[in-house]
Amino acid sequence: MMRPEQGFRIAMMIESDGPGGAEMMLFRLSEELRRRGHVIVPVGPQKGTGWMGDMFRSAGFAPETFWLKRPVDLSCVGRFAQLFRRHSIDIVHSHEFTMGVYGSAAARLVGIPHVLTMHGGLTVTKALRRRVALRWAIRQSGHAVAVSNATREDFANDLGIKTSAFAVVHNGVPARSGNAEHVRREFGCTESETVILAVGNLERNKNHRMLLEALVRLQHDGLTVPWRLIIAAGRGGDEHHHLLEYVRAERLEDRVHIAMGRNDIADLQALADVFVMPSLWEGLPMALLEAMVAGKAIVASETAGIPEAIASGHEGILVTPGDLDALASALGKLLTDPRRRRELGAAAQARAHQEFTVQVMADRYLAIYGRLLEKQA
Repeated sequence: MMRPEQGFRIAMMIESDGPGGAEMMLFRLSEELRRRGHVIVPVGPQKGTGWMGDMFRSAGFAPETFWLKRPVDLSCVGRFAQLFRRHSIDIVHSHEFTMGVYGSAAARLVGIPHVLTMHGGLTVTKALRRRVALRWAIRQSGHAVAVSNATREDFANDLGIKTSAFAVVHNGVPARSGNAEHVRREFGCTESETVILAVGNLERNKNHRMLLEALVRLQHDGLTVPWRLIIAAGRGGDEHHHLLEYVRAERLEDRVHIAMGRNDIADLQALADVFVMPSLWEGLPMALLEAMVAGKAIVASETAGIPEAIASGHEGILVTPGDLDALASALGKLLTDPRRRRELGAAAQARAHQEFTVQVMADRYLAIYGRLLEKQA
């Protein structure tokens, strides 16, 4: 039932709580919806890292937690139903696979609308049982959303359903500036150095090793521009040890910093001169949009949702995923040409403010919520 005079009461559900793009998108959407007068109940894992819960509590939210007693736990549906009733939830917004399945089942049990947002991922649909469960969750949802056209096409193909089963709502980021000074001191960056920033968990798909290889190649080819690389590594990952080994082997300890669990990405973006995303696959990454809003020169892989935000040569330089020569060439051009960096950064910033702010994203989700609640009424 709609409550336009009071705002909606929305359960925001996600299965993970470590530093990551989906978690930051959920947090920022929640902040913006609360600013507009809606009540948000964040729901995350009881036995996670605690990172997202701490962030919500620091912002004045009262997050709830869930737990699974076993891989398939039907009692969790009942616990979610109780939570929705206790908080008088109007609409459930689940993010990613696990919450999509349990959230849609519990919302149906209570008789309230359910929205499912899929952010992407290479392994979500590999197992048949997961494909069956996700197709069921999509059918139970009043609306299924993908964060990019490429993500929608990938899920539709993997699940054997029509692309029209998904709407597309691009991620959005706050249009605010960071402060570079404290991170400049923390990492010991000098004014003469060109600072390169990469953001992403230390997973093979993020392809940070190739970024390091490209910088080493430029050094061997005679690059004279002093540079420093900061990798904001989220919750870390399986590649951490291998990356550290490579850094040591190439004697890059003074130039390369791998920093995990950062809550100050805006400040790191303010410090950076060049933002690099060499991923093999992405949806529409929050960190890329943050770099655009910050007006940074961008080198990124031409994969999945990234070309939906960046036209190569206009808002940034796109390269073929996994192409070391192309990545090194693009980096070399930007490291040695400050004027080109400024041109690309200005164009990226202009497009981001028009299409990829958290305000635009919230407008689109509120329109979805409103239609579903009107239909239910």
